[in-house]
Amino acid sequence: MKNYDVIVIGSGGGSKITSPAARLGYKVACIEKDALGGTCLNRGCIPSKMLIHPADVVTEIKQAAKFDIRVDTNFTVDFDRLIARISKTVDMDSSKISLGYDRNPNIDYYPDEAKFVSNKVIQVGDEQITADKIFIAVGARPQIPAIEGLRDTPYMTSTEALRRRELPKRMVVIGASYIAVELGHAYGALGTEVHFLVRSRFLRKEDRQVSDEFTKAIAQQYHTHIGAVPSKVEYANDQFTVSYATTDGTVNQITADALLVATGVISNADTLALENTDIKLTDKNFIKVDDHLQTTVDSVYALGDCIGRYFFRHSVNFEGEYLVKTIFKEKTQEPINYPPIPHAIFSHPQVAGVGKTEEQLKEEGVDYVVGLNPYAKSAMGMALLSDYGFCKILFDRKTQKILGAHIVGDEASNMIHMLIAFMCKNGTLDDLLNMVYIHPALPEIVRNAARKAKAALGSGAPA
Repeated sequence: MKNYDVIVIGSGGGSKITSPAARLGYKVACIEKDALGGTCLNRGCIPSKMLIHPADVVTEIKQAAKFDIRVDTNFTVDFDRLIARISKTVDMDSSKISLGYDRNPNIDYYPDEAKFVSNKVIQVGDEQITADKIFIAVGARPQIPAIEGLRDTPYMTSTEALRRRELPKRMVVIGASYIAVELGHAYGALGTEVHFLVRSRFLRKEDRQVSDEFTKAIAQQYHTHIGAVPSKVEYANDQFTVSYATTDGTVNQITADALLVATGVISNADTLALENTDIKLTDKNFIKVDDHLQTTVDSVYALGDCIGRYFFRHSVNFEGEYLVKTIFKEKTQEPINYPPIPHAIFSHPQVAGVGKTEEQLKEEGVDYVVGLNPYAKSAMGMALLSDYGFCKILFDRKTQKILGAHIVGDEASNMIHMLIAFMCKNGTLDDLLNMVYIHPALPEIVRNAARKAKAALGSGAPA
């Protein structure tokens, strides 16, 4: 049996441990059953944004007329070439990781599936290996809902949607989460007739006002069926037929030549044979960890999607850097202390948020004040002819610290960063107002939202 200093299972967020530990002189085994780079590189963040950007370009072309620009919108999209370029770029980046591991004498790469034999022994291929410290970063995979007939059809998840070489004429999207709206927008803007089947509401975990504003905007672009509960999927003659119930109890059908299922994710922890160990799972089957990211087995750690805390590459990067710092570099007992973890949804419009939603503050009984400013009520918003979008900031009424911030509209993923920075530095309402904003730039919308909150505080207006 080979004995290592470190075993890392997973090469996405796990890469934040593999290479740093090897550079520090530790002998590391990296186990990855799929392409190196994990979900983000191969079937998530990077290829999706490479697909969404051309979709955003097309959207701008289609909307040029409102700026009194007459363009020929009878353009064509070379979808096959677009996907081929994206896939080639992603595959090249993945292969570079393998070359880097091959050149590092401290890294052994195992392109196989990992199965625990006992607490510290792992079966990989025909070998068994062990290590002083083991890190589990196996991520998550698309969750497939229990809809009659679905599993017998060639439906797509995000994985297949990012590799499909033919643009469908019509596509049904089951789901309303960020993956659903990002890929639905990408396909829709590039020429597919997209129909969203939404059980309750779009972006259910967002602030309710954000969800409502997003729904208003996306409904102007794509077909949205709110209160639609899929009950059956059939596939014949290259066509999907989806039956769904509506809020009034009637059952409708819709046909399409493509079906995208994006209803959430589940942890890949169930692939590891953890029943052979003392590693415990939560009631939602994520790996249970403490405030040092240690599992219920000493010196076995877990991070990323498989622990179910946050489902972002930037959050697993933070967790990986924390583990390297506390275990290999400074060797401290410092618990993980997450800063405000932001997120963004790269649909059209974009959505971004950090901190609490208004609904969470109400549930927690927090005394807060709201500052909200529409894009249209700003100089750049006027230039953009914005008919939707806003910045919403939530402040503690007593301390005036920022408790949450939510933006829906152009460049939301960029705009949110100034609010992330203020929250990380315990910034207050006055801090937001005591700075000079470039005129006329989009961040003036943030300033205007802060001004609205200041006015509400001065008047004693309720939240």
